Amino acid sequence: RDAIIRYGAMYTIGLAYAGTGANGAVRRLLHVAVSDVSDDVRRAAVTNLGFVLFRQAERLPPLVALLAESYNPHVRYGAALALGIALAGQAATEAGATALSMLSAMHDDTVDFVRQGALISSALVLMQQPDVFPAIKPFREKIAGILKEKHPSTMTKMGAVLAHGLLDAGGRNVTLSLSSRAGFTKASAVVGVALWAQHWYWYPLQHMLGLSFSPTALIGLNKDFKMPTQFTAHCATKPSKFAYPKMTEAKKEEKKERVETVKLSTTAKAQARAAKKEKDEKKDDDVMDADEGEEKKIEGGEEKKEEEPEKKKKGPEPLSFKLSNPSRVTPEQVQYVSFDMNQRYTPINPRSKPAGIVILMDKTPDEPEDVTAVEVPTNDGNEDEADAPEPFEWSPAMQAAGASA
Repeated sequence: RDAIIRYGAMYTIGLAYAGTGANGAVRRLLHVAVSDVSDDVRRAAVTNLGFVLFRQAERLPPLVALLAESYNPHVRYGAALALGIALAGQAATEAGATALSMLSAMHDDTVDFVRQGALISSALVLMQQPDVFPAIKPFREKIAGILKEKHPSTMTKMGAVLAHGLLDAGGRNVTLSLSSRAGFTKASAVVGVALWAQHWYWYPLQHMLGLSFSPTALIGLNKDFKMPTQFTAHCATKPSKFAYPKMTEAKKEEKKERVETVKLSTTAKAQARAAKKEKDEKKDDDVMDADEGEEKKIEGGEEKKEEEPEKKKKGPEPLSFKLSNPSRVTPEQVQYVSFDMNQRYTPINPRSKPAGIVILMDKTPDEPEDVTAVEVPTNDGNEDEADAPEPFEWSPAMQAAGASA
């Protein structure tokens, strides 16, 4: 009978069956999403569909398609969050494209917190997408426009700020992942997203989303846990497909042109007479200047002809490129990356995935190595720390006295 107990039950189901895709859990969550009398419980039920189906994300968009168009804004918000959780970083897939089309329709929702959830979830789906991806540029322009508005809704503007941060999370070197590279569910990541979803009640819980971020990098280490600079990997696709987005350029201030003042007719006549007089006096000088001008034009033309060959012409983009050590390798990029087994450093396990930390074997250990040392953080106690709060005593009577005051 208590709504808060039912609210907790929805998260119990979602977290207990996270990543399993269990039909019984999905059926129960859908039943509560359309039948419960509490908006909070319905919102939680729809949100937890994202936890249950994050391994089978292609099933989620058809399930929440009708819920995303519900008359209840809390259900629409839950549908948006579920899409963002289950399809984070999967914008290039068919399910991701369907989710983006559903979320884009909610960008202009009549309710402000639905717009907030749609913006945040769109950013999660579009994480680590390059500039060549069709949907990334319009979305960046959308959130930039919201941030520039003078009188936007506070919740919508907050959603735009969070979306902007999620697009570039971790320096664009991390993505939201609820499972490890080996395929196991990461309990810390699932708990982090579940706590983050409670920012509805307490904004500081936004930071809990950091628990679900996984670095997307390829780092090769030798037997001494140092990075050999000679180790490379081959990526069989165009560099622009997985390139970093361009840095934002500061706009240059345009100089305002001075508006010419209106001249009187008498002033114009006087200036015309003075100009005619000067023209007659400097006729010979003008002829000489004209000759010099022609010479300069000829010289300038020769200089331009010399400069033209120096300009480099942009050739066609290569179809493959090499990855240095370390490099960013996104989950979508892994399928295009392979190891060169003929180089000096090769993986100890030839079947290891080209992602994460890879331990390397040196084929010529007698030769000198060119390595980069890994900086290990120290905990020597010399860092400045905040002072501990002063001791105090607390009792329920003090809380009651404060409430009555």
